[in-house]
Amino acid sequence: MTTVSHLRHPYAGDRQDGISEYCRDLFSCFARSDQRRWGEVYLRGLLHAPGRRTPANITENVLGRRAVQPIQQFVNQSTWASHAVRRYLAERVAGAAAPKAWAVDEVVFPKNGTRSAGVGRQFVGSAGRVVNCQLALATSLVHQGGSLPINWHLMLPRHWDEDDELRSQAHVPVEERHRPRWSYVLESLDEVLEWNVPPAPVLADWTYEPDIEALLVGLEDRNVGYLVEVGPSTLLPVRQLSGRAPGQRNPAVDVAVALGSRAERVALSWQDSAAARTRHSQFMVVPLGAGPVGPIGAIGRQPLRPRRAGGYRVQRQLVVEWPFGRPRPRTYWLTNLPADRLADTVALAELRHHVALSHDRLRQNYGLGDFEGRSFRGWHHHVTLASAALGFHTLQELGEVEELVASELDDEQFEAELEAELEAELEEGLEEDLAQEVPQELRTR
Repeated sequence: MTTVSHLRHPYAGDRQDGISEYCRDLFSCFARSDQRRWGEVYLRGLLHAPGRRTPANITENVLGRRAVQPIQQFVNQSTWASHAVRRYLAERVAGAAAPKAWAVDEVVFPKNGTRSAGVGRQFVGSAGRVVNCQLALATSLVHQGGSLPINWHLMLPRHWDEDDELRSQAHVPVEERHRPRWSYVLESLDEVLEWNVPPAPVLADWTYEPDIEALLVGLEDRNVGYLVEVGPSTLLPVRQLSGRAPGQRNPAVDVAVALGSRAERVALSWQDSAAARTRHSQFMVVPLGAGPVGPIGAIGRQPLRPRRAGGYRVQRQLVVEWPFGRPRPRTYWLTNLPADRLADTVALAELRHHVALSHDRLRQNYGLGDFEGRSFRGWHHHVTLASAALGFHTLQELGEVEELVASELDDEQFEAELEAELEAELEEGLEEDLAQEVPQELRTR
């Protein structure tokens, strides 16, 4: 049996830094105390270990020695539920900083092999090319000062549906199948809608996606306000356009040019935080007609309702940035937010730079891309804990985590008690997880 010993002195001293209190609440949903202990070890490693956040590096930095097998077991095989940790994280951060938006974004995990869950050669819109990678969807809480991914989905390539060997090796649940991206977005939002978090509009980049209508209808059926960026060639379901058949779908650039001649252009100035400069451009709002029945703006799960004639219908707008002196627009958004608040809509779009910064921060400082396992469950555990690590520092920045008063317990006694608990619980935890992973008849052969 692997034992945990020789704890580093700083680990005991870190009782005063707020991490233990944060982990106590974050991992209170875990069924077993050994899971809570290893959760804190892993999170501390994500926060403080130098270089790649591998199991060897994490345990060596936090415990003073390598304990690879138990930390791998905690991440890859242990049965704790990622969604419970994500819910706590979302509700805690939302209570400290009200969300301005919920953003859904593609996150790329480049890979060299072919066996990790969801790996495949896939087109990556942000890179503009095919990459061997895992593709994930991250749903982020965006507040005025930053962003935090609080929900994750691993999007499976189509060939994973039929390859039983791949699925078995990566322990992919039977219900996980290849689906269009809009389906992952709506599933993620449905999960968030069940949490105790404030409503906010949804931000999404649909520039490289061919189908926009399924996403819009799904958001409108859920009574969700949205601002979705699309590309110039995105086909829009416009009900009537001069010279075109009624109901024909037309590229966004054609709609903007054809209908934009009747729309007023408004000049706006704003502070571009990403470029650290003031920008000036002109915008216009092009009405596209009514969408499905339902009010605008609140994230609050509602039953799907039939689209009936004569009912109140959501009005869709195409918001276009058309820089001075250019023959064509530069940026296009579809929205159901009020058309008379253009400045607020543009400010909402500018919040997206927070999301890109948080993804970079997760990679550089919290080991988001350092997971070395292959299992579907392990991937979800790792990205959840990476978000939780960033969440700790987010709460610190918001003034929600303070240093704790030093405990009366001396370091030697603390280390001895912690080591005894981990050692005693480790064997029991391994047996419990094994019992759930391996059928009884195989263990008794």
